[in-house]
Amino acid sequence: MTISPQATRRHLKDLEAEALIQYQSVQQGMGRPQHVYCLSRQGRDRFPHRYGEFAVSFLDALAETVGVEQVKQVLRKQWERKAEEYRERVGNGCLTERMAKLVELRRQEGYMAELHTTNRNGTEQFVLAEHNCAISEVAESYPTICGHELEMFAAVLPECTVERTHWIVNGEHRCGYLIQSQRP
Repeated sequence: MTISPQATRRHLKDLEAEALIQYQSVQQGMGRPQHVYCLSRQGRDRFPHRYGEFAVSFLDALAETVGVEQVKQVLRKQWERKAEEYRERVGNGCLTERMAKLVELRRQEGYMAELHTTNRNGTEQFVLAEHNCAISEVAESYPTICGHELEMFAAVLPECTVERTHWIVNGEHRCGYLIQSQRP
């Protein structure tokens, strides 16, 4: 089945009117700006899931039972394990290959991840964008988990600096990370 460009635009307009998607205009070369669409929070909520509720409820019960500091230690340990798993699965090789493997791992875990590569002043840079968050409900109640995620990326890519550029928890439409090689 093929859908015409006009029908696609009509569907996008309808989804936007329902506040299920949002877009930003991006200028790429000459001509009119392009619209880049993504799901809004309401749009993401349309996909059935309740795993976040369970995870938050579990962490709340754990905090009541053993204390908030112990829960923070458990979350840190979880991300340390995840970093080790990622290091093993990403393996060795050039940074571009490892970044591609990391993005694929994130996709397999439910993140709508994509990778953009740039070169600024001779330094290789990557922008890892995740258009949804598999742990967003947990992150809203336990935002330190996002700090551990940032640490995890840095541990997996020790020759790079990793900086958060966008954050769904702050109301942005994606989580984004600028990853720069520290080596020439």
